[in-house]
Amino acid sequence: MNKVHVPPIKCQGIKTKLVDWIDSVIHWNNEGTWIEPFVGSGVVGFNMLPKQALFGDSNPHIIRFYEAIQRGEITPQNTRQFLEKEGTILKKAGEAHYYYIRERFNQSHDPLDFLFLNRSCFNGVIRFNQKGAFNVPFGHKPERFAPAYVTKIVNQVAFVADCTKTFQWKFVCQDFRETIALASSKDLIYCDPPYLGRHVDYFNTWDEAQELKLYKALKKSPNRFILSTWHSNAYRKNPYIETLWQEFFILTREHFYHVGAQETNRNPMLEALIMNYRPPISEIYRPQNGFQYSLFEPHNSYTVQATDDLP
Repeated sequence: MNKVHVPPIKCQGIKTKLVDWIDSVIHWNNEGTWIEPFVGSGVVGFNMLPKQALFGDSNPHIIRFYEAIQRGEITPQNTRQFLEKEGTILKKAGEAHYYYIRERFNQSHDPLDFLFLNRSCFNGVIRFNQKGAFNVPFGHKPERFAPAYVTKIVNQVAFVADCTKTFQWKFVCQDFRETIALASSKDLIYCDPPYLGRHVDYFNTWDEAQELKLYKALKKSPNRFILSTWHSNAYRKNPYIETLWQEFFILTREHFYHVGAQETNRNPMLEALIMNYRPPISEIYRPQNGFQYSLFEPHNSYTVQATDDLP
């Protein structure tokens, strides 16, 4: 992959720097449908350029934003006009204007307001309270929408717009199990759910029950799947790596996430890709950009108990 296209929406744990790695493991042949039950920013699926794709998410604001691009309601031109206008006011009024836009968005759910908030809030976090209101504070950068930054976002919108015109992409807001259930044997599912114990309140809370539902849905799916999750960091391990997911192939490499209020809280993590097929060995053991990879073979000692049979 020569260039990784960054999408206009930012999310915690965005996989921009992992796209090449994921691509080398998937070897996507563009047959069947590319299916993402947790599209988030869309960075992985968009860069695979699938001819047919189903992008799902439980967050209606992300789906509404990309649908608006697909319908031509959001264009590079009106994106530039909107961000230049609101950015000029933000530069003068500061955080007061940010909170004005946040209140307006929570009432109207306008997709361009969502883009503005996503690009000017603290750390690009997407977070909603229990009432469904966006509640991320201001990022304290009144001059956020400088001309070069606006142009960068406009180009990102243009890339997505071109893709939705060229390919057969569909965006749906629904539960991940509904999306996974639509897969056939020729399709490929890529899952990047909120990380259990790490990213919470993305839109719907992700907990142990959700992790188990995902495991069950993927296990019975007839096609290939690949799941992005975390393996461990310097302080703890993902408990489900050695229970639910150990019956599949697990590939790991170190990755650094730039999240956290303080630099001291931003630590490297061992990223994991979980697959129901053996990944290409030649790609695994060839160091790329100084990273070393490890492959763990399936181990079938864990069995889901009857008490785990969730609806």
